Amino acid sequence: MDERFALPPTADERALLTTFLDYQRHALERKCAGLTDEQLRLRPVPSSHLSLLGLVRHLATVERWYFQAVIADAFPGDLFDRTDDWDETFDDVDRATGEETFALWRAEVEVSRRIAADRPLAAVGRPFAGRHRPLRWVFHHLIDEYARHLGHADILREAIDGQTGE
Repeated sequence: MDERFALPPTADERALLTTFLDYQRHALERKCAGLTDEQLRLRPVPSSHLSLLGLVRHLATVERWYFQAVIADAFPGDLFDRTDDWDETFDDVDRATGEETFALWRAEVEVSRRIAADRPLAAVGRPFAGRHRPLRWVFHHLIDEYARHLGHADILREAIDGQTGE
């Protein structure tokens, strides 16, 4: 069931943002469901270095950065980035497993949820890119980030086993 359409017409802004972001998060899991570690690591599009595990790792990093660093101003450090290479999160998946990668991503999502639950939508943390970004902006940005990468996930999944999006 698509929980976005189950919202009552009286749902407030926080309920809308939380539900739409959670829908995107769940879609990431659905798009990767039933695949082996080997399949999750595949880079099946010849012109791209993207893999499904790379996308999951990237989205864990995005969750950590925007909620912990930007909103909570309590960044615990990078998850995967050890160099200045922006693609490192996507590329270094040769020994990664679905179980460990999704466990890490789920842990980051839970921290994000706790941070968001304790703050008003207008709350700001530290400046990012020269501006303060309210929690409301972070929700919208994460919905956009997931939606963009779920499109990539659709293409990758179809190239792996022929399954397409929902």
